[in-house]
Amino acid sequence: MKILINPDVSTWKEELARPVFKTKKINRIVKPILRKVERKGDKALIKYAYEFDHVELQELRVDQSEIKAAASALSPELKDAILTAKRNIERFHGAQIQAELVEEVMPGVICRRKSVPIQRVGLYIPGGTAPLFSTVLMLGIPAKLAGCKEIVLCTPPNEEGKIHPAILFTADLIGINKIIKSGGAQAIAAMTFGTESVPQVDKIFGPGNQFVTAAKQLATSYGVAIDMPAGPSEVLVYADDTAIPAFVAADLLSQAEHGVDSQVVLVTHSQKFAKKVLKEIEVQVEQLPRKDIAKKSLENSVAIVLDDLKTALDLINFYAPEHLIISVEQEEEAVQGIVNAGSVFIGKYTPESVGDYASGTNHTLPTYGYARNYSGVSLDSFVKKITYQKLSPEGLKNLGPTVEVMAQEELLQAHKNAVSVRLNYLKKNS
Repeated sequence: MKILINPDVSTWKEELARPVFKTKKINRIVKPILRKVERKGDKALIKYAYEFDHVELQELRVDQSEIKAAASALSPELKDAILTAKRNIERFHGAQIQAELVEEVMPGVICRRKSVPIQRVGLYIPGGTAPLFSTVLMLGIPAKLAGCKEIVLCTPPNEEGKIHPAILFTADLIGINKIIKSGGAQAIAAMTFGTESVPQVDKIFGPGNQFVTAAKQLATSYGVAIDMPAGPSEVLVYADDTAIPAFVAADLLSQAEHGVDSQVVLVTHSQKFAKKVLKEIEVQVEQLPRKDIAKKSLENSVAIVLDDLKTALDLINFYAPEHLIISVEQEEEAVQGIVNAGSVFIGKYTPESVGDYASGTNHTLPTYGYARNYSGVSLDSFVKKITYQKLSPEGLKNLGPTVEVMAQEELLQAHKNAVSVRLNYLKKNS
């Protein structure tokens, strides 16, 4: 992890470049997978399970006996932890429910807006090197709160054809019972087109590797929405001499262990502090089971020393991190200066891990700089906003002439006539 001292603004793009996806090469692999699943349905999913997951499946759908048995495979401590996280996530996302908006914008003209659940949603849960049962909470809870009519969950099986029991337990806890043993691009294809076992959905959610990400983006060309463009996980820690180097090192490593293509960034005002953090990283990384992954990720990463708060904020907003940890003396000023970030963690006692699991916020966040124009997943991600309007005769008399003038100017005579015939009717019958 190299240290940069006051790099010029013109070099920020190059120095903070994320690991590059070889998009064309990945798409050449993914597109045939989508086409085969579209044509052959379950048969293609079973074939790919054998090819990629090294498992021979007889059934793609998890049966109820497997789901019920999952609870006995987990420790009481883990089940209690999942329940605590569930309560916090439900509370925060439940508070996001909005009442219908009704506004009389002028006499006789009433406009309304109502949230309506997306009817069919697909949740993708990674289950490879790290089975992310926490993502079941993050996606399943808002989907249920929003009132989505159909929820299907896809996750890859292990070589025994089993799904991790924590994923099954968590899904059952939320009330999700359509669970499919399928991962990778083929699972995204199944939810895009539908198969004998997998319902076609309207929107797909969830993180994944570069092949899953590519498949999700290709799915949009078939009329299926996705939560957001996403790439490898990342964190930026902004810390000064008031922070504790061991805490900062632990936060950087917590993201570095996600994958070899993850990226972590340290921004600080002191080269001496940066060196302390890097020394802590060297000590802590050796204790990690996933140290080889973390070390590879650190090769993509950088520590940047900047002189002042303003420059630091400019760089942070330029980078637009998925996760941003702020541990500086000028805490509130720094927080108020952030406009581009997926989720912000404030103070030395707020590790990014709490948001990943149990604080209540959502951990499905925009990566790769998309925090400039995307929000993380929330209750709103699972609803559509439908607007309504109703005019009384008085309302049409008040508003109609305005519409007539505007339609006439745009040379859309039929638009004008739709108003004029009504106004003439009211005039004749008044």
